Amino acid sequence: MAENYKNEFGVFAERPKVEKKYYNAKNIFTGLAIFLILLILPLAPNLGKTIPPPQRSLDTPVIQKLAEKDRKCLMPTDWMRANHMQMLVDWRDNVVRSGEKGAPNGRYFESPDGRKFLASLTNSCMDCHSNKDKFCDQCHNYVAVAPNCWGCHLTEGKTLAEAK
Repeated sequence: MAENYKNEFGVFAERPKVEKKYYNAKNIFTGLAIFLILLILPLAPNLGKTIPPPQRSLDTPVIQKLAEKDRKCLMPTDWMRANHMQMLVDWRDNVVRSGEKGAPNGRYFESPDGRKFLASLTNSCMDCHSNKDKFCDQCHNYVAVAPNCWGCHLTEGKTLAEAK
């Protein structure tokens, strides 16, 4: 349906039909195609591939020395996988930042089954989970997180700069 409009002479007439033309359409679409190719190129080698989850091994010398009934962590395994970082942050806040070393719940952690542990990454957790490369780093690399634990907690025989 053509709309009427007033021209410069005041006469109503049909709106002139103007051909719609894309100027430089060939160059625009070529540029868009190149842009999309460059955008997708880094992703192409990994399309359809998945990385297998790490194989968790609790086969450390300390764990092997423990009696079978004592071979359990301070919290259930599923809970630890999901919440261990929050627990370590709470320990840090209670012990280091709040200065609650003498407080009943500051320096020691009581597990749900009543066992008591020193609230310390290096003096409790790393006793059993002593192989940082296989136990910590495998899972953290798989989920692409970089915890900042190793800025303060040195692994055996390393300097502060090497531990990060």
